[in-house]
Amino acid sequence: MTTKSLHANPSKSRSPRHRAREFALQGIYQWLLNHEDVAVIETHIRNAHGFEKADTAHFEALIYGSVKEVVELRHQISPLLDRPITELSPVEHAALLIGAFELKNHLEIPYRVVINEAVELTKSFGGADGHKYVNGVLDKLSSQLRGTEIIGKK
Repeated sequence: MTTKSLHANPSKSRSPRHRAREFALQGIYQWLLNHEDVAVIETHIRNAHGFEKADTAHFEALIYGSVKEVVELRHQISPLLDRPITELSPVEHAALLIGAFELKNHLEIPYRVVINEAVELTKSFGGADGHKYVNGVLDKLSSQLRGTEIIGKK
């Protein structure tokens, strides 16, 4: 699976929150591959071009929260997968962790926004069809975590 550079400059038209998700994806990707200390990864990412335009509080919540809750998030995601979580691409894995974390902990963000943002991250940084997979998994997870919100929208 070919992935685009995870150090690409975030698009100029992206919101500060979306930029935070882009940088969090990069940090979680790095953590998944190297198991480096999250504080070291955070420091490195804060020095990246364009970081000053990101919502830093949301970035911190995503990167630290996803890593802190990784066992629980994987436990929620795994039954929805068609393969072991270890066989996911690191980009898909990171996007799913971010999406699951937001669905679970950021109820102020509509579930459709959470799913759309994770799909967009996967389109930007992942392989050809990874976004479809992320969409399907998070759609199922949102029914479990945000069922009342979804019923109210139908």
